[in-house]
Amino acid sequence: MPLVQCPECRADVSEQASKCPKCGHTLREATRTVFGKVIKYGFIAFNAVMALWLISGLGSAGQAIEGMGSDAERAGATIGTAIGAGLILFLWFVGAVIGGFAVLLTRPKA
Repeated sequence: MPLVQCPECRADVSEQASKCPKCGHTLREATRTVFGKVIKYGFIAFNAVMALWLISGLGSAGQAIEGMGSDAERAGATIGTAIGAGLILFLWFVGAVIGGFAVLLTRPKA
């Protein structure tokens, strides 16, 4: 196993080490793999799409409710909007938990 010198304390350290065992100086930064980056940016994109979906759905439902004639129609549309928003929030939560674990499992190792 080849050894390198720590630039801070000049101790001999393994080439594979990320930190010097003597002084703790960082020798190399841990980086994500390509798969880890895809998971991370997919997680970010998922959350952005879910937020956009919720905002646009509530906005269009609000416009539709304003244009309705009777109180019964408005009440039905309001209940439907609440159920739809609840489903979106449930899917968002489940997806965020699963995606969060995937991001956690693909984080760079020290």
